[in-house]
Parts: sequence; structure tokens; C-alpha cells
Amino acid sequence: MNNTIVILANSVKNRAHCVAGKCIRTKQWIRPVGDVNGCALNNSQIQVTNPKFRGSYNVKPLQKINMRFLGETPLINQPENRMIDNTWTWTQSYYIHPFQLNSYLDSPEDLWGTGDNLPYSQIQNGQIIIANSLYLVKVSNLKLYYDESYGKRRRKATFFYKGIEYTLSVTDPNFDKIINSSEDYSESILCISLGEPWEQNNCCYKLIATIFAE
Repeated sequence: MNNTIVILANSVKNRAHCVAGKCIRTKQWIRPVGDVNGCALNNSQIQVTNPKFRGSYNVKPLQKINMRFLGETPLINQPENRMIDNTWTWTQSYYIHPFQLNSYLDSPEDLWGTGDNLPYSQIQNGQIIIANSLYLVKVSNLKLYYDESYGKRRRKATFFYKGIEYTLSVTDPNFDKIINSSEDYSESILCISLGEPWEQNNCCYKLIATIFAE
């Protein structure tokens, strides 16, 4: 099956790429993955060609990309997964402007409740049903910072969504550039993703995959 999707995330974790976007026709989320287990994509799998330029380059947020998928491969914590066809070359079909993100926004009542994670066991036994593992939301009072506790520098952010304050880790590879160039995040839009279970505590963490800050 072929789809043209607007890329809303290309975050990096453990040297792999977590790509996600919305179908431009249906506005439904699609998370391209490498296999039925939701494997993240490697560098060669996220290459895009543009008819106007030679060579290929990493896919970027706001691009409209033509992709081909072998089928839907949903997981209980990531129902939007679709396995990519590795024989198909991703091609760019223009892009959207930042102001057009408003037409792609989601409006959940909250971001999977409060806090920064969900127990995977509760997803497994049906106590928590994940209908969407991706949201594009407009937030207020966004603050970006480095958390250097536990001897490691972590990229973090706090913000409010519908009156609830969240503190989440950030996997947007442009974090360092954004934090150094911006002071006012009052009109920020975030792509929030629910990650895979973390082996140390079997929890799925909520992650900021992309920061769209004006």
C-alpha cells in the first residue's frame, strides 16, 4: 500500500530513528517501522530522494513523503505501526509550512493521564487501552532544560496541556539548537510519542519526539 504522509517526527534513540507522521488524505497517524515487532529504522531506511536534487538525505519534519508499506503491524502500545517496504525509495513531494500544523493537531483530554510513563503490564492486561500512541498538540509554558542528575545529561521539558503539567524527556535531535536559539515558546506545538517498554522497569515512557517552536 502506498501513502503520502507529512513527517512530524524523526527522533533518535540508541542510534536508530523513530519516524512518524500523518497521512495527508485521512490525517491518521502512521509510524513506519522495520519489522512486525516495531523495530526503529536505521540510517539507510530513512533516506529520501528529491527529483530536483541529486543523491539522498535523511527525512525531516514537515516534508511530505511518498512511502510504500507491506501492511499494518500494530502493537498494543503502538497501534499505528506499519512495516515499510525496503524495496521502495522514499520520495519527497514538497512540504508543509509550520502554520499548516494547526490542521494536523490532535485534541485528547490528556496525554495518557498524568505523569511521564505507563506500566506496560496494565496495557498488556487491558487496564489501559492505547488507541493512539502519538499526539500532535499545542502546549503552553514550555520550558526546555538539561537535567544533569544521576551523572548523565538528559534533555528534558516541562509544559502544560489542558491544565496538566508534564515533565518529559526529549528525543528531538534538534533540541540543542532550539534551546540555544529560542527564549519564547508560548506558541509551541509538540509531537508526543509513547515509547516501547523500558527493560529496567517495564514502563512505556512518554517522549517529546519533535518540538515545533516559533
